[in-house]
Amino acid sequence: MRKAFVVSAALLLVAFALQFVFAAVGGFTKPSGDGAYALHSVNGMAVIPVLTLLTALFAALARAPGRLVGLAVLPLGLVVVQALLAMLATASTDAAGVSTAFGLTLGGLHALNGIIAVHVVVGVLRAARRLGGPVPVGDTREAVREGEPA
Repeated sequence: MRKAFVVSAALLLVAFALQFVFAAVGGFTKPSGDGAYALHSVNGMAVIPVLTLLTALFAALARAPGRLVGLAVLPLGLVVVQALLAMLATASTDAAGVSTAFGLTLGGLHALNGIIAVHVVVGVLRAARRLGGPVPVGDTREAVREGEPA
């Protein structure tokens, strides 16, 4: 299960990297329409949540520390925040449909939250690799019962 944890965390990081690519594709698509961010939306609302849940499941099955399992679940919460920020930014336009300063600020927070999510996933992947790696020589510990000589 530890190898599955490492693989799913790596796939999750790839999905987040692609998320930035898909955002750029949407931003540079001309003419910009509702479909310009389709890949970004599908990846962010379907692929990333599924991979996050799989990563957290594999972390639990690999008997990772509780803190690491919690950290593996955190991107799911950040995805929810992402969706809320995107919806609020889109809804924060004036009567003519022009972006407002508030809406642009929310859009910037959307990008910042995405960067934070990537850093969380990098931390999960690093921890998963440490957990799944070989035990260093000299660090093997044997259980010693109370009252027995060590």
